[in-house]
Amino acid sequence: MTRRDAPAAVRWTAYIAVAIVFAIACAFLSDWQFTRNAHRTEQLELIEQNYDAPPVPLEQVIPAGDELSAAEEWRPVVLTGAYLTDDQLLARNRAHGGTAAYEVLVPFRLDDGRVLLVDRGWVPPGEEQAEPDDIPAAPEGEATVIVRLRPGEPLPGSGRSAPEGQVPTIHLQTVADAVDPATADALELSAYGIMVSEDPAPATRPQALESPSADPGPHLSYAIQWILFALMGFVFIGYIIRTERAHRREDAEDAAAARAGEAPPTRPKKRRRDADAAAEDELVDTAGR
Repeated sequence: MTRRDAPAAVRWTAYIAVAIVFAIACAFLSDWQFTRNAHRTEQLELIEQNYDAPPVPLEQVIPAGDELSAAEEWRPVVLTGAYLTDDQLLARNRAHGGTAAYEVLVPFRLDDGRVLLVDRGWVPPGEEQAEPDDIPAAPEGEATVIVRLRPGEPLPGSGRSAPEGQVPTIHLQTVADAVDPATADALELSAYGIMVSEDPAPATRPQALESPSADPGPHLSYAIQWILFALMGFVFIGYIIRTERAHRREDAEDAAAARAGEAPPTRPKKRRRDADAAAEDELVDTAGR
């Protein structure tokens, strides 16, 4: 028995089952987008709350032996101490200025002995080689630096590595493995700082990193679209069932007329007009005036 020969109730039940399965899939996808939208909203609220907050000493945000709280991300802190310029590293393949740029990472030893990695900004690749032509030096000696705290980045999923003096991402344990052991022993592994200002200010410095985007993203609109797709699935199935019922009714009328020896009932034909036909009619009407 073919699909067309199956009883109407069986076919319609199958149609509705397909629509239900499609709606369930759309519901899962919509919920996923709602979850992403909620997460993005939390991120934006955190940025708004912390980004321009007054800077405080590091120990108020990350006490000794503690870790950076998720609620303190982007919080500005004041560091007093000195850069460990001999342990400077470059984070490679960073998207800035339309290039695969480098971010300049320099550990900063605070007066209390703790070390925080500072991202001083980015520099472009060289004119004739991948490595930068020039890296502005960090201030020498005692300095006061304001940074915004960020958690360390994960290792690259591709497993890519980096040459000596560089790291593939700002993965803090990888940084610790690349610097002097004495620096690594004191390095804070739960956070690093994005430099805001330095005092004394150097004559030149790397280009500042861009502010975080305030774009909420398309997640909410995508979530609503998936809901509409689910509804459209039921509307489409309803249209198919309605059309099939109309055809079955017409077939029954034709069969009844044939049994009675009568001509099939006359039904108005639906005329479809395309754009070309309408344009031709308009030209004919214009020419006849």
